[in-house]
Amino acid sequence: MPEATDAAQRQRAAFIANAALDKKAERLVALDVRRLTSYADTLIIASGTSDRHARAIADAVSEAVTARGEHPLGVEGYEEGRWVLIDLGDVIVHVFRPDVREEYDLERLWSDAPTIDVGAEVAASA
Repeated sequence: MPEATDAAQRQRAAFIANAALDKKAERLVALDVRRLTSYADTLIIASGTSDRHARAIADAVSEAVTARGEHPLGVEGYEEGRWVLIDLGDVIVHVFRPDVREEYDLERLWSDAPTIDVGAEVAASA
């Protein structure tokens, strides 16, 4: 898979972030992992307040990409809703319940990854 340009990566991350934020995702972070791993360009990490909220956020992300003619390669953890992982190929989305997010602390695990500022992109698309 060719490496995404910074602008394209930021726009894609913002599109997915928007879908999550539309369902009131909390503490959303986008990380650029292109130089750290070969299986994805971007990790998006967000929290839902409950199992149901995490599933609603995951549904919104899946529906948004499907509306663009794409389909998730896989979804894990949906039934429990504690940690839902959505594999979009170049982007991996993690939606956690707050207690599970603290337990796994992916931000610390990926602390070498630069943060992608999706804020300007999200504001422009609003």
